[in-house]
Amino acid sequence: MNQIFLHPVSMKLLRFCLVVLILPVAYCAAQYRPPLFFREDWKEIPAATPVTQAHVLSKDLILGLYGPGCDSIKKSHHEAPSDDPFYIWSGLCLGNWAVTLKNPKSFVDLSSYGKILWRSKQSGTRCLHLVLKLADGTWLVSSQGDCISKDWRITEFNMADISWYTLNIKSVIEVKPVTDPDLSKVDEIGFTDLMTGGASDACSRLDWIEVYGKPVKR
Repeated sequence: MNQIFLHPVSMKLLRFCLVVLILPVAYCAAQYRPPLFFREDWKEIPAATPVTQAHVLSKDLILGLYGPGCDSIKKSHHEAPSDDPFYIWSGLCLGNWAVTLKNPKSFVDLSSYGKILWRSKQSGTRCLHLVLKLADGTWLVSSQGDCISKDWRITEFNMADISWYTLNIKSVIEVKPVTDPDLSKVDEIGFTDLMTGGASDACSRLDWIEVYGKPVKR
């Protein structure tokens, strides 16, 4: 069997060429996943009802409150247990409600590998659903929800896996199914459980939210 032996300098040159050829391909392959568009954790300031813009930690985001129960959405926190987060709480809401966030400088493209993550805890029959407002004014709510949990947990939603309903934002009630909505320009992103509050035994809680998508200049 014939063997080919290369001079050490030639071997180094060959390794360098392989790195130059392979690394850009690997880098480009990784770029199809969109970046973090925003994360909101809420300010660690005293609890208040309702939650206001003053409780939004990110200076780049604007808070939106919707529905007949929006004036009772609370930014909550307890001294015990010691790891209790600063979170949104729906237990006092007398009507349906929705909370959204928007970047006034950019829409976000969630159509290609977009995803949303959050840390939440629901009680009773409450399920927390995604809410989107599209650039054309259409409101959507996800059919999938994040339901009852005895402890805080992180949930990830892949936009390609989600089915949607149109949302009446005044009443915060789902209307009819939507097939393949255009998510290339999303204006506002948020959440709702489509229900009233029932104190601590029947409520939704959201600690933080992350949105991954490509920014689109307004």
